[in-house]
Amino acid sequence: MLNKAFPLDAKSVSRLATRGLPLEALKSQIGESIDMFLERSRAQGINIIKRQGYFYFDTKYIKLENAEFCIVDIETNGSHIDRHQIIEIAALKIKDGEIIDSFESLIKVDVINPIITEITGIKVEDTVDAPELAEVMEEFRLFLGNSVFVAHDVKFDYTFVSDSMLKVGLEPLLNRSLCTLALAERTIKCYRYALSYLNDTFALNPDPEHHRAMSDVITTYGLFLLSLKLAKESLNNIEDLIKFSKKAPRLKRPKFDPFLEVEEVVKES
Repeated sequence: MLNKAFPLDAKSVSRLATRGLPLEALKSQIGESIDMFLERSRAQGINIIKRQGYFYFDTKYIKLENAEFCIVDIETNGSHIDRHQIIEIAALKIKDGEIIDSFESLIKVDVINPIITEITGIKVEDTVDAPELAEVMEEFRLFLGNSVFVAHDVKFDYTFVSDSMLKVGLEPLLNRSLCTLALAERTIKCYRYALSYLNDTFALNPDPEHHRAMSDVITTYGLFLLSLKLAKESLNNIEDLIKFSKKAPRLKRPKFDPFLEVEEVVKES
């Protein structure tokens, strides 16, 4: 998931992830020197390399066991970036299935809708001593580095974080991204794919606190590991996994909610 400011068209992005992009096709779109473009891209989260005359995302050559995935969740005080902001962000950095680093912060905010407080439990007074958005975004940018940005229904989190960086004067994200919801749909047969429902079904997080950032990150981490375990295709590198999450057939969902069936059996007995 690359932002609109990235100068390459969708076809060229696809070629960077698959069979490579020739020099002339790259030069015709970037409007700056190759070295400057590569440096700028790397600073924003993607590393583009040259092999045998073609350019590729380095993620095409990074084995899954060597890859760094950054599992992210945010809580916000609304869904519109122009008038709302992130109020909490958490992340776990994963390599070869193991947690290698973590990031977590509340963010100072002046207003939180009572409905948001009811959902998350976060009040304005909880954020009084928290750092400002600009400070947290700068720290998170460094933490994320060139890792693959992973989230459940990743488009919202990725876009909101990227736009938040723009909001405070930073460059937007270019990191490769992976959606655990899409991945779960292709590896786990389940009636619903909401994170809370998946946790109820598979006990991914033994102590969940839904709609708190780190708790949801821990649940997503469990789901990520389960999906990788159940994936039946041969996935050799990061780009294989991203492609699988988007292109592999979705599994057929059960027609009835098994939890409701259990409840009905209990009532009848």
